[in-house]
Amino acid sequence: MRRNASPLSLVLLGAGVFLLVLAPLLVHYVQPHAKRTPIDTDATTVFTGTGRYFDTSEVETVEDRTITITRRVRGDVADSEKSGHAVWDVSTSVDHDGTLPASDPRDALQWTLERWVTDRSTNEPVHCCEESPAFDGEAYLKFPFDVERRSYRWWDSTLGGVVRLAYAGEREVQGYSGYLFTGEVEPARTGVRQVPGVLVGRKKTPQVLAEEWYSNSGIELVVDRRTGRIINAAIGPKKTLRAPGSKKDAVVLLESGRVEFTEETQRAQVELASADSDRLALLGTTAPAGAAAVGGVLALAGVVLLVRGRRPEPDAENTHMVTIPRT
Repeated sequence: MRRNASPLSLVLLGAGVFLLVLAPLLVHYVQPHAKRTPIDTDATTVFTGTGRYFDTSEVETVEDRTITITRRVRGDVADSEKSGHAVWDVSTSVDHDGTLPASDPRDALQWTLERWVTDRSTNEPVHCCEESPAFDGEAYLKFPFDVERRSYRWWDSTLGGVVRLAYAGEREVQGYSGYLFTGEVEPARTGVRQVPGVLVGRKKTPQVLAEEWYSNSGIELVVDRRTGRIINAAIGPKKTLRAPGSKKDAVVLLESGRVEFTEETQRAQVELASADSDRLALLGTTAPAGAAAVGGVLALAGVVLLVRGRRPEPDAENTHMVTIPRT
């Protein structure tokens, strides 16, 4: 006798096999492609704190003033698509209350424009696409995906070099937990600037090439573990001028014990990190586990129905004709 499989058993078996095949695809193919630095980013982060700075109008360093650092990051989509890398243009301005808001960032205490290029998967620097300046390290405006509990080499633009940031445990920002990394920068010479000699104690010299020095008393970055997004940042910058060859600061250009992301910036960064982290978790953990579990159940149900629920049909080859004798 020949048996035919029921349509339901075949549907369940097919759906189960599909989900079982889908589960590893999500883990090994879909999620890695989702772990890529965005190229269409357009984000602004704001730091605030109290400190002192050199006021050119008063020709002296003024104390106890509000300092605001504004950084805007915009992705160059065209160059990113052309190169295959993440190309970001980064504008950073340092202001006091007198220059905020400023229509021209050149009116700020300090303004820089940089172009960062990184590998979209590894976050490693890529030296192309009119990158400026050339930089090094493994953590910059963000950390790599899947942040580890170890030290990272972080690029400090003001220093023009790499700073070692040590893992310092976990910290909550706006109710959201991330990894804390800390470090500091010892005083380092970063360049020269032509200034009146009297400004740095050289009264008999009209103009001198004063040395620019920079240090950072405390770098604290709180990073989302899955995406590498920085959800809070705090720094303690100090920029000074020294007379050529001197070991003492002559003028403080900028100093703050702590400037930190505003609460608004923290909330925005946490929302972005949470949404991206949930999406990656869905693709890498929740969806594959669910697909595997449901696929296994459906496939098993389909096999059971296939074995036990078939309908018998007469087999033509084994059907015998019965002849009724005449009476």
